[in-house]
Amino acid sequence: MQVGFIQGRLPPDELHRRRLHNLCLYCGRPNHIARYCPEKTKGRTGNPSPLLRFVHLSTSSSCSPLLTLPLVLQWGKKTRTLTAMVDSGASGNFLDKAIADTVCIPVIKKPFPLQIQVVDGSSLSSGPVIKETVPLQVTIGSGHSEVLQFDIVNTPLFPVILGLPWLRQHDPRISWASGMFAFTSSYCIQHCLSSHHHVVTTVLDTNMTPQYHTVLPEVYSPFTDVFDEKGVEVLPPRRPYDCPIELLPGAPIPYGRLYPLSEPELKVLKGYIQENLDKGFIRHSTSPAGAGIFFVEKKDGGLRPCVDYRELNRITIKNRYPLPLISELIERLQGATVYTKIDLKGAYNLVRVRQGDEWKTAFRSRYGHFEYMVMPFGLCNAPGTFQHFLNDIFRDLLDQYVVIYLDDILVFSCSLTDHRGHVATVLSRLRTYRLYAKIEKCVFEATEIEFLGFLLTPGRIAMDHRKVAAIHTWPIPIDKKTVQRFIGFANFYRRFIQGFSSIVLPLTALTKQQTKFNWTAEAQHAFDSLKQRFSTAPVLVLPDPSQPYEVEVDASSVGIGAVLSQRRPPERALHPVAFYSRKLTPAEVNYDVSDRELLAIKCALAEWRHLLEGALHPFMVFTDHKNLEYLKTAKRLNPRQARWSLFFSRFDFQVTYKPGTQNKKADALSRLSSPTVPPNIDESILPSSRFLGVTTTLMQQIRTHTDPTDPAQATGPQTRHKQCLVPLQEQLAVLQQFHDTPGSGHPGIRKTKELITRYFWWPTLAQDVKKFVNSCSVCARAKHSTKRPVGLLQPLPVPEQPWSHITIDFIVELPPSHKYTTIMVTVDRLTKMAHFTPVRGLPTAAHTASLFLQNVYRLHGVPESVVSDRGVQFTSRFWKYFCRALGISVDLSTAHHPHTNGQTERVNQTLETYLRCYTTYLQDDWDTLLGTAEYAYNARLHDSTRCSPFFMLYGYHPPPLPGLPSVTPVPGVASRLRALRLCRRTARDCLITAQSVYKAYADRRRSASITYSVGQRVWLSTRHLRLLCPSKKLGPKYIGPFSIVSLIGPVAVRLRLPSRYRFHPVVHVSLLKPVGTNVFAGRSLPPPPPVSTDGSDAFEVAQILDSRLRRGVLQYLVDWVGYDPEERSWEPATYVRAPALVRAFHAAHPGRPGPLRVRGLA
Repeated sequence: MQVGFIQGRLPPDELHRRRLHNLCLYCGRPNHIARYCPEKTKGRTGNPSPLLRFVHLSTSSSCSPLLTLPLVLQWGKKTRTLTAMVDSGASGNFLDKAIADTVCIPVIKKPFPLQIQVVDGSSLSSGPVIKETVPLQVTIGSGHSEVLQFDIVNTPLFPVILGLPWLRQHDPRISWASGMFAFTSSYCIQHCLSSHHHVVTTVLDTNMTPQYHTVLPEVYSPFTDVFDEKGVEVLPPRRPYDCPIELLPGAPIPYGRLYPLSEPELKVLKGYIQENLDKGFIRHSTSPAGAGIFFVEKKDGGLRPCVDYRELNRITIKNRYPLPLISELIERLQGATVYTKIDLKGAYNLVRVRQGDEWKTAFRSRYGHFEYMVMPFGLCNAPGTFQHFLNDIFRDLLDQYVVIYLDDILVFSCSLTDHRGHVATVLSRLRTYRLYAKIEKCVFEATEIEFLGFLLTPGRIAMDHRKVAAIHTWPIPIDKKTVQRFIGFANFYRRFIQGFSSIVLPLTALTKQQTKFNWTAEAQHAFDSLKQRFSTAPVLVLPDPSQPYEVEVDASSVGIGAVLSQRRPPERALHPVAFYSRKLTPAEVNYDVSDRELLAIKCALAEWRHLLEGALHPFMVFTDHKNLEYLKTAKRLNPRQARWSLFFSRFDFQVTYKPGTQNKKADALSRLSSPTVPPNIDESILPSSRFLGVTTTLMQQIRTHTDPTDPAQATGPQTRHKQCLVPLQEQLAVLQQFHDTPGSGHPGIRKTKELITRYFWWPTLAQDVKKFVNSCSVCARAKHSTKRPVGLLQPLPVPEQPWSHITIDFIVELPPSHKYTTIMVTVDRLTKMAHFTPVRGLPTAAHTASLFLQNVYRLHGVPESVVSDRGVQFTSRFWKYFCRALGISVDLSTAHHPHTNGQTERVNQTLETYLRCYTTYLQDDWDTLLGTAEYAYNARLHDSTRCSPFFMLYGYHPPPLPGLPSVTPVPGVASRLRALRLCRRTARDCLITAQSVYKAYADRRRSASITYSVGQRVWLSTRHLRLLCPSKKLGPKYIGPFSIVSLIGPVAVRLRLPSRYRFHPVVHVSLLKPVGTNVFAGRSLPPPPPVSTDGSDAFEVAQILDSRLRRGVLQYLVDWVGYDPEERSWEPATYVRAPALVRAFHAAHPGRPGPLRVRGLA
């Protein structure tokens, strides 16, 4: 072997190769960079080291040709694909030490050290070779296989070297003109080759760049151009099958964010853009669309660019061209004995984007705005378009001896002679249409082949063993819990396994409560038998693309699992198709719960991509993580989720929440126990001597009340299971000690009972704890309510006529836009038509009445009722008398219950969304957008009425653009009136139906109203009250208790409030909870905390009207915000916390009584 080195500047090609494969630029080894290269360090300490080691085919030139072969090394169940160099000057077969260490190839010590000489005749600087590999299975191509051992040396340029002994033994035939390398010797035919295989491969490299091209039977050598890698680098011609991108009418143009990229990603992006510009695959764009681009890591460590087409796919009209049914493809293989699989290279890039649609594929980057000329990955219509293209190319051959699924082409024949003719026809057709194949993924003239997840052999079809590997590798249970998990998984499918109960009986015996866990030979046999039954028919069914798929996934802290299933007619029972599970890597263990669940979905879809991508029906993904239900519509994604989002866009699926108790199959796979992981044992941080006993005083009191005359108590208090029996007199003290004290912390019923039963017991303990905790006033005030909101939905009645019943609300605190800061929103409850009016500040009652006359009365007349919140405008006396004069009923919402006016609140959200989309960055032009916003809202379909507000009021749709013809001709008066009456009658029915549906949906999250009675005492929630305490977070959750004065409808009551509480006494029942009855005589009830409420912004002091002195106490006549004049009251000056209003009053009325300092100012 001749090993030499070059010192000095690296050749450009070698520099590019090292950067591409993340190798050190100094020594060529992986896993470090040049700055930290150990060889560089040796050079600094006086031990010279070569910058580049290489192996010569000859010794005359440093640029001599290199012949390389792709091969696969296998040891045990592990495999590794590497590039080997064939060197006639090498005296043996060698493997790079760094590669052996990286992939953990087993090595052993050589019987005798081996001396290696370099070019100048000196010994290798690293010393003699003392280690070699164990025997490894070496496969070259698809048919050449042998067992070899390799000596371990440092050869970073090529990981594997095949030397002169190997060449002499195999005597390959090399054609330097055509670049072919063929195994044709008798030795290879007898020992290395399977039938019908002549492995031909070459890389003749004069630039010292390792590459490999092909594994091709010699009979197909005339078609080597079909496997030319450079063929896919040319822009394909225009065809009738160019990919169209039709958008939904009126959909907004998609415009994505610009993703931040790292320096390595920017370098790759710059090269990617330049490379595709040179090919003509992309071009500079001025498109109004623009998707973001980011990168994902490839298996070899490289970076793959991905364009985020999620928004484009959402508004694209789907191409429903069907992908072939796999069951039908398989049926056509009957009688076939030989197969060839051809994998197309470049796939989607072989098809152009339809002329005129290129702008829709535009993507944005730091280096400019570009659009695709060829069909990129990530478009939702790409699978159907590509399938249509290939089906038409091979239409006359389909089902005769060719089946096609996307970019996988399978040629099948009954004889080898016919097969070679069939393959030649297919390759010729590919050449004609300028399509190219990826030789390293093709398989020729095989009698057993993997295709679309199936193993095809003459006369039968078997499942791919990887699909049931999760069951095969299930570890032996180590305790009752792991046995129960396995049985729970198996029991779900017991209907498919004959004799299930008898097989599983030894395992169920281990789960009994009194039985000690003991894994016996009988249990092992049952375990193995059940696993065997699971991995054989009829448990796993063949996938049927005509039926929808269901994917169940789960992730635990140690692994992920998934089950692919389908429902089959006629019984529609769920049948498993395949199982998948794997352990999490150390990095994945650190993912949060959401990302682990998302990883489980990603891995499951990747595992079954050939079944799920382009599936005929949308499929369901079931997970026990509820937040993932909104995966495909999420607005904010973390970087990891963003990298996966493009992959998810290739599938049509819906994520559905299924609780873990119903998701046992995937949950069991994700929690496969590992005997190497020790259980997590709780550790005590402090010794028991550091804890202070709290029951000493109680025990003394119990002893005091123990009857010494009772024989059973003569020696002290009675015990039960080491628990002290508590006399009746001390039961209240025990309850208070274990519930009320700071050391207990007011726990709930279950935890209070558990604390007490550690030391004490009495017959009615459980009932007493429940009553004690339920009647605790401190818990009632301080704790959140964990129950559903009380009070079922009470929809408002549906009006009979348009604009007879309306709702009004204000959107406030908007940024100034031409001095406007508020929007008045008026909505008709029947037609859902809305008017948006800009207002300068929050209007007064008089201003509100003026706006009403201009925007409602002028256009639609006087309504029968107006629904509004309890804002100051609508609770004022002016508004009340104004509406009374016009005969309008004023309907105010319940205090702190905005759902009463929910219709307007929803319109507010729609309007705010519209303004966010179109306002400028400074947000100072939103008032100019209200006209178009009102038109857009009134002209589009409303979900409840099933027609637009404009059509429901006027009977026709307005044209979206000037000059467009009307959708319908103008009818006559009579017919138009009939149409309007029919439309409104239909809309009322739709509204009633929508109310019923929404009520049923809303009531699922509510509970029926508690039946309250007049005089009952209740706690009032502080959720909507502003408390005068330092922090509301530590303030009380409820105040009171208060008595109920009267019942207002089914979901509202009027409370008797102290005079210091100035907020509306009518409240919704969802803000109340009943006071528990105290049955413990002598129980010390703590006084309520000193809580002062100021109400919310709508319940404050409006103005000071007058002042007076009563018994030397200064009082003010206060007008309260949102209350009628009859609610005005005299309040002590100390209660009135409105210094600005007080100063304004005395400045206007200096003669009225006031504080001395105020009078002095006067």
